[in-house]
Amino acid sequence: MSIIIIKNPEQIEGIRKSSKLAGKILLYAEQFVKEGVSTEYIDDKIEEYIRDHGAIPAPLHYHGFPKSSCISLNETVCHGIPAKDTILKNHDIVNIDVTTILDGYYGDTSRMYSVGEMSIIAKKLVVATKKCLDIGIGQCSPGNYFGNIGYHIANFAHSKGFSVVYEFTGHGTGLEFHEPPQVDHIAGRNSGKIMKPGMIFTIEPMINQGKAKVTVDNHDGWTARTKDNKLSAQFEHTILITETGYDVLTDVSGEYNNS
Repeated sequence: MSIIIIKNPEQIEGIRKSSKLAGKILLYAEQFVKEGVSTEYIDDKIEEYIRDHGAIPAPLHYHGFPKSSCISLNETVCHGIPAKDTILKNHDIVNIDVTTILDGYYGDTSRMYSVGEMSIIAKKLVVATKKCLDIGIGQCSPGNYFGNIGYHIANFAHSKGFSVVYEFTGHGTGLEFHEPPQVDHIAGRNSGKIMKPGMIFTIEPMINQGKAKVTVDNHDGWTARTKDNKLSAQFEHTILITETGYDVLTDVSGEYNNS
């Protein structure tokens, strides 16, 4: 049976610092998300920023992943590999996913960007996906079931006519890249394990315009796309369960009223 690690105060402080760095990277990367820029260039700038701040990019060489971040465009659900021939175009929607290792501690976050104006459906999808993340975070409190994160995310996504990817999930993090528990974004009400203070994990809903099913490119073994080639969006934060609620560790803009 997988044990969910309860982090001690020293570990929490280390994970908090790494998470804040990861959040700052996403703000830094925004200036490079422009028409005509390659995703490899953005990845190079991200790696440079991470190393300049005394950290290591966790994705680089992780199970053979060749780059320092995941950059996923349009119908790519996740794990997009930055490349010099992947050039941003007007109306693209882009997810950048970064994980830092700072002094041995992990911080994991992602967000959506747009290249110029988004289409109407893309904007609806991106707005709904961000709301899904916020709904999931709102379920974070000691004594609640992990399944309620996915239950409420899926209810909202379905109410907007979108589907929820079930083949990739959130996860515990902090001392390792991926730890227990698995955090599903579609789940039964009051299912799963109970949240306790000191638990740290990601919520990262991937919401599709069309069907939920994804397919992974055979040629690289990483890039996951929607099976029907319709749009996908994702937002992610690293969350700490506190004695009274939650703390969004990767929030660097003061967006969340941590409880």
